[in-house]
Amino acid sequence: MWRRSRSFLPTAAALLAGALALAGCGSSSSSSSSSAGSSSTAAASTGTTGSTPGARLGFEGVALEQGGDLAPAGTTQTGTVDGIQCGATEQLAYHIHAHLSVFVNGAPKAIPPGVGIPGSSPQLTPQGPIAAGGQCIYWLHTHTSDGVIHIESPTQRIYTLGNFFDVWHQPLSAHQVGTATGKVTPYVDGKPWTKDPRAIPLNSHTVIQLSVGSPVVPFQTMPWAATQL
Repeated sequence: MWRRSRSFLPTAAALLAGALALAGCGSSSSSSSSSAGSSSTAAASTGTTGSTPGARLGFEGVALEQGGDLAPAGTTQTGTVDGIQCGATEQLAYHIHAHLSVFVNGAPKAIPPGVGIPGSSPQLTPQGPIAAGGQCIYWLHTHTSDGVIHIESPTQRIYTLGNFFDVWHQPLSAHQVGTATGKVTPYVDGKPWTKDPRAIPLNSHTVIQLSVGSPVVPFQTMPWAATQL
């Protein structure tokens, strides 16, 4: 398993090699009881995340998200947020993944690499941008622009989408997602979410889709089985 230290990988080539190692051990060392994303979504969806023609796969085996960044990753700071710390290395006692996609008035927006890795910057590699460098790494973070949220915690705990946005220091409510404002229509594992979007749990292989404004984009599945996560 690739572990980060304060001397983060300095070159794009070395970064990609380490990132591929990360993807290779992406299966959870501990998982939550929810894995509905791979089964309950089939009937409700009309497409697959990343099925857009021309979309290319990132190093995690997930299609890189289209569109401009929803918000800059650089708003991430370094203090403890919602009890979530920013440490020198990744924590792997509880290691799962969720996926987030956002559409604003029907157009896709990308979740950028480096959310939860303050001070990092995206380095271009043959498999897309990967966050390099940084002062520390939070238990909730992104490595590339494929929408995968890494949950890597020293203890098992149900984190929420609100926790992720708090780490990012971006707003999330029923009327705002990052820099986008308008009515927010959430789907979780293919089903409408009628509660506060901040309360959406980040369980193993949860697939979250937020539409801001209109039109509301039909839910798209996430092919976890085709990845190494």
